[in-house]
Amino acid sequence: MVLFKMTYCFLRKVLPVVNHRLQQHISQFVLSRPDLMQQLLQLQPELADAALNDPSRFTALIRQMEQRQGELQRMQQINMLNADPYDIEAQRRIEEEIRMQNVLANMETALEYSPESFGRVTMLYINVEVNGNPVKAFVDSGAQATIMSPQCAENCGIMRLVDKRFAGVAKGVGTAKIIGRVHTAQIRVGTDLFLACSFTIMEGRGVDLLFGLDMLKRHQACIDLRKNALIINDKEIRFLAEHELPESARMDEMGENLDDIASSSSASNTKSPSISSSIIANPPSSNSSSPVSQQHSQYPEEHIQNLISMGGITRDQAIKLLDIASGNVDAAASILFDSKN
Repeated sequence: MVLFKMTYCFLRKVLPVVNHRLQQHISQFVLSRPDLMQQLLQLQPELADAALNDPSRFTALIRQMEQRQGELQRMQQINMLNADPYDIEAQRRIEEEIRMQNVLANMETALEYSPESFGRVTMLYINVEVNGNPVKAFVDSGAQATIMSPQCAENCGIMRLVDKRFAGVAKGVGTAKIIGRVHTAQIRVGTDLFLACSFTIMEGRGVDLLFGLDMLKRHQACIDLRKNALIINDKEIRFLAEHELPESARMDEMGENLDDIASSSSASNTKSPSISSSIIANPPSSNSSSPVSQQHSQYPEEHIQNLISMGGITRDQAIKLLDIASGNVDAAASILFDSKN
């Protein structure tokens, strides 16, 4: 019975990352253990039948068991919190539980009806030329002034035109040093549109050229998101696709961030296979006496024996796995399983 419980807890840990090949591997692992199959036939005949005939159904049944157990644990926790209606801390936890349920329901609604809200938003950039030098300009109607970095001004050959009487400090979200102002310089937008433009030369903005509201209003520009273009004098200047953006402007994959949030508990396990592989690949010599094997282990003997029978490892290796997992037999079994893949 203990072996079945330990294997079930172990499967719960690996199922979130199961693919088709791993489904077959898990099913074969269960089939290779007659003692485990015997317990499955007695306690979960449907699960045993799925392990024999349908690996995909086997993993689906494990997931269903996990969902039912999670719901049962949640209800038990709520019942414990409701046991004393005058416990202020318990009521706060109930309130937080209700709030989180609403948050999850809100997220499920958004995923179903407006999944695009979880996608990435590409910032608006256009190609321009300043003094014949190509620059990718960030179109930002929320910026009061058009800004250029000192490095970009040097590359474009207009740093010599900076009027330092306009130096100062810009304040907003943080502060930035204003070196000065270039009162007018010609830029080319598109193929044949030339515009007079003023630049505030500022440090620390993280972009070469920011096309701000002052120039957008001066040239009566229109940001047309339907056409994905900046329209000036009836000419359409398309916004750059994401792969055309400057390296600093490219956003990380939001899918990767969500995966990190959803599987934060698995972050520490990414190092486990290499650790456990070294344990299993380098068993101690039979002639050497390990300090661990000479001492009475602090872990239950049943846990040690189950790890030995599950992975075909020595007693010392089983104890080392439990040391790595801080005594958590489920985590030790997960590390052992990872090391064999």
